[in-house]
Amino acid sequence: VRLVESGGGLVQPGGSLRLSCVASGLPRKFDEYVMSWYRQAPGKERELVAYNIGVSGKTRYADSVKDRFHISRDNPNNTSLQMNALKPEDTAVYYCGARHSSYNYVPDHWGQGTQVTVSS
Repeated sequence: VRLVESGGGLVQPGGSLRLSCVASGLPRKFDEYVMSWYRQAPGKERELVAYNIGVSGKTRYADSVKDRFHISRDNPNNTSLQMNALKPEDTAVYYCGARHSSYNYVPDHWGQGTQVTVSS
């Protein structure tokens, strides 16, 4: 299984970015996976940002990003994270995760991460 993130970069506070995660080598159907986004800021632990359960469509967001971020599956094997109204505290390396499950959102496959920096 390979997960490849893209779309990170430098953005001013209040701006937007769209991250993408393309999955390949999945042994099962893409819709059978829970796809998630995590982030890790310098000196902090990795934290959940959002996840989407393929079989039910259920999504969940961290309180810190609710109403600003949106996770979606845009086409076969691609998971996006639309980030709006970005804040300096959103600065982190963002990781895509996948797990074959109908409820467990803790990944057992990870991407390499993409850097998001929010700064003026």
